[in-house]
Parts: sequence; structure tokens; C-alpha cells
Amino acid sequence: MTHTITTGNTIEPVRTNATVRAVRGALLAVGLLVAGSAPAQAVPQESAGDNWLYVTVTRGESGSGDTRGTLVLCDPPQGHAQAARACADLAAADGDIGGIPPKKVICPMLYSPVTVHAHGEWNGSPREYDRTFSNGCELGARTGAVFAL
Repeated sequence: MTHTITTGNTIEPVRTNATVRAVRGALLAVGLLVAGSAPAQAVPQESAGDNWLYVTVTRGESGSGDTRGTLVLCDPPQGHAQAARACADLAAADGDIGGIPPKKVICPMLYSPVTVHAHGEWNGSPREYDRTFSNGCELGARTGAVFAL
């Protein structure tokens, strides 16, 4: 989200961390409401929502506005187009996206930046991940199916 500040004859967009956090919090709340609209089921206390991440992918230069996101739930896998694969990748790295073993692939040396963000909880511990990759191939090789939206 940007705010416009007028200084003399120029207009400059300014991003504020508080605004970004507020928007992310609102998106998480909406995602949790949508996920919670399914019929209630009896779930053991220790596995009720312990493993979840809200992931976003932004293609292009920063501020391009081409951002997609989804809530990944892993107990059981749902909410993501490839939830089972994403949860398996996350489980193998104990919820640490940076710890997912890179896949051996050959990626083209094209610059088409992709910025990803994830925040959530894994086994009761908070998780946060932000990174910009040079292209989608590098993103997939380094993060598995987690950001395959």
C-alpha cells in the first residue's frame, strides 16, 4: 500500500511498514475467515491449526501490483493448489522455507524478478520468509511447491 506525499511540485509514493503490516494482517484475517467457513470438525487440540502459512507471490518489479496469495493449511493439507506437495516440502524442512533442499534444475539466466513472502506458524513457532528471486524457475528450485500458486 502506498501513501502519496506532496513536497513542492513533486509527488512521491511512500510505503510504510505499519501500513504493510496492517494490510497483511487484514489479508490473513480474511483468509482465516474463508478457511473457517467450512463445516466444523472435531480435531485434537495439539493439531488444530499448528501448521499454516499465508504466502504471497509478486511478479515484476516491486510495486507492480501483480500479487497473488493464499493460505496454506497443513493439518490436513488444503487451501493451496498444490497443498500436499507444499506441506510435504515444509514438513521436510520443519517449516523453514529457507531449509527446503534446492532441486537440481537448470534455470535460464533471464531476469524476471519474483518476490515472495510467507508468515505463519509451524509446530507452534512463528515463521517469516521474504526473498526476491531472479525468475520463477529459481523460485521453484529453491522453495519447492510452497509458492506454486
